[in-house]
Amino acid sequence: MKLYEHQAHDILGKFGVPSPEGAVAFDVETAVDLFRKLESPAVLKAQVLTGGRGKAGGIQLARTADEAENAARELLSMSIRGIPVKGVFVQKAVNILREMFLSFTLDRTARCPVAIVSAVGGVDIEEFAREHPCDVRRIPIDPLVGMESFKSRAIARTLHPEGDIPTLQDFVEKLYSAFIGLSALLVEVNPLALDTEGNYIALDAKMIIDESAIGRQAGLFAIAEEDSDRIFATAKSAGISYILLDGEVGCIVNGAGLAMATMDTILAFGAKPANFLDIGGSSSVRKMEIALELLLEIPQLKAIAINIFGGITRCDEIAEGIRNALSERHVDIPIFARMIGTNSEIANNILDECQILRFDTMDDLIRASAEAVRE
Repeated sequence: MKLYEHQAHDILGKFGVPSPEGAVAFDVETAVDLFRKLESPAVLKAQVLTGGRGKAGGIQLARTADEAENAARELLSMSIRGIPVKGVFVQKAVNILREMFLSFTLDRTARCPVAIVSAVGGVDIEEFAREHPCDVRRIPIDPLVGMESFKSRAIARTLHPEGDIPTLQDFVEKLYSAFIGLSALLVEVNPLALDTEGNYIALDAKMIIDESAIGRQAGLFAIAEEDSDRIFATAKSAGISYILLDGEVGCIVNGAGLAMATMDTILAFGAKPANFLDIGGSSSVRKMEIALELLLEIPQLKAIAINIFGGITRCDEIAEGIRNALSERHVDIPIFARMIGTNSEIANNILDECQILRFDTMDDLIRASAEAVRE
């Protein structure tokens, strides 16, 4: 479960992680009021649960109330990677001397938390690591021992060798406490900034909470659901695993493994997946209707690939759901399908009635979908 940046800052503040003063606004008037209360220049940030907002113009500096008003109006009218901006985080601007990168995540191979550390921040860390692998360190942490002082000191020295190590070490330990205490899969500060007054502060924060920890973190899930996007709330209530991406080929698949393989095949054929969507094994007609409705909300969608391996899942119910969804709205996006397994013959007859092109192999399915995007 992803949290918005303003939520992540609020929660990290409870663990003593410092960040600039700020608050979220959901309309232009409130954004301007928040700007005036700060009595200083402010950074206005689009609140969306996806990356790439900086390159998309989703972060703007305002020095006057008029600039704040114009920025808020522009940001609230934007969509970033197909996701409409619902809020603007108005945060006090900071004079920065240095930017660093620090995150804690889980290394599933090593089966332990790991710190990802770089003395260079404010960058796409994955791209930066590929180009400068020696400038990004991965430091494993024994989950049974926790954050030992020598390890937090090593992380601090990696971040800023000539800096105030005790203060930076305290920042590291508080951020790790948040990571563990929140049952997080990721806590990321990028950039971790040193300001002109000598303070280490979190300028931007990302947080992903393990959905399996809902029993321990019920309060967090309640907070997230208050601001959750309608689309993702719909998917969750239907029992659909759904992640929005920035490609043009929509995917509806049963089973996470097959879904990942489908997405990899889309990339192999030179296209990009628009989403991850796993309808699960216990699918129904209604769940398939909802799945297709979710995909048709994606603005950049150019083709849909439906890949079903019927075991517990009944292919005829999937096909019936497609027919019902298409009967309720006009769809001018090409839909391609592959259904094998339980009741696939019945399903294929329904697909033929709907004039949906169907294929026997996944490669043929994805090839057709990728070609439709290029046309």
